[in-house]
Amino acid sequence: MLPAVTHPVAPGVVPAAAPRVVLVTGKGGVGKTTTAAAMAVESARTGRRTLVMSTDVAHSLGDALGVELRTAPTWEQTLLVQDRLHAQAVGARTSVAADWGTLRDYLLTVLDSVGVDPVVAEELTALPGADEISALLTLGHHAASGEWDVIVVDCAPTAETLRLLALPEVLGWHLDRLLPAQRRLLTVMRPAAAAAAGVPMPDAAVLDVIATWRAHMADIRTLLTSDRASVRIVLTPENVVIAEARRILTSLSLHGYAVDAVVVNRVIPVDDDPWRSAWNTAQAAGITTITESFHGTPVLTAPYLAGEPTGVDALSDLAAQTTCLDGQLPALDAPVRSQGLRVEADGDEFVLMLPLPLTRSGDVNLARRADDLVVDVGGVRRVIALPSVLRRCIVKNAGVRAGELRVRFARVEEVWPRGR
Repeated sequence: MLPAVTHPVAPGVVPAAAPRVVLVTGKGGVGKTTTAAAMAVESARTGRRTLVMSTDVAHSLGDALGVELRTAPTWEQTLLVQDRLHAQAVGARTSVAADWGTLRDYLLTVLDSVGVDPVVAEELTALPGADEISALLTLGHHAASGEWDVIVVDCAPTAETLRLLALPEVLGWHLDRLLPAQRRLLTVMRPAAAAAAGVPMPDAAVLDVIATWRAHMADIRTLLTSDRASVRIVLTPENVVIAEARRILTSLSLHGYAVDAVVVNRVIPVDDDPWRSAWNTAQAAGITTITESFHGTPVLTAPYLAGEPTGVDALSDLAAQTTCLDGQLPALDAPVRSQGLRVEADGDEFVLMLPLPLTRSGDVNLARRADDLVVDVGGVRRVIALPSVLRRCIVKNAGVRAGELRVRFARVEEVWPRGR
């Protein structure tokens, strides 16, 4: 079962002792696992207690480290790779299974009550997003444990990473609306509600599991959008890969996550050989596009080595050869500089601002839905629960300026008279 939720500090506040968390992602095949592993090795060898986690179902982290790394059955089980460096592979069955059993038993009861075949019911109750939920809960456990100075997360390719990072807010949004209503039904009118619906109502144990997940997700969301966490994008200097990296930068910003650097991997050393010279020219053009696209974000380059960097010594050598090409990479211990969602007063009106780099006004669709603002950028959507001051306002206009979405709200005089 999940451990009890404890708040050593006020909810929504990141403890000063929280570890530095770096999530590494990129298009499949660009070398993100090797990059994450090299970063973790370097961190450990500079004296930091470091954990490198794999949330990618392919789990090639063990291959990169040169160790046998199996999916961990529990949160606590990590593998010692070298002094101050541990590794862990997280899967759908890591720790979350016991709690999911409570929900699954309830769903099976519901499906049986409406006549669904038991075999079909078994298939229907497979937990959607189990890998993502397990990864987040495991990360939250390690972040709160006090055992680590740095946690490096080898994430799945970009689409899966976006689902992973959107989950805390999305799941929280739904659970915040589900739990109060369900608890009222349980305490006031459960028998009548069950009879009216024709299906059994969830008992307290089911809602307790959901509430525990909700509390953990809130803490994880707070950590990952704090100055202790960032995302590092790995790419190669190829047009298709660069285009996807540009899209993920926008999507990460939409959800409030900071990108602290991009790593251009597999840069071929300059050579007089005609074949390599052709690649040098193509890669130079790609690197120029990258530095222009990610202006303001440090750009690192890692060489295309003569052999595959496998094992801690080879990874350490790769980290040593990874250099900063553009900008200045802050020390790993330094706070992450990020400017997420904010609201400022402008006379009698208010302006909601959200960074959306590489975006134009025509790329954004907005919709107001009760107390929420729905922002859609290229099919990636975020539902923003509006702060109370904006719930009494209407959207006056919106646009993107200098890579930032600005939504202007005007007061509704009937509910907020002028002068108040």
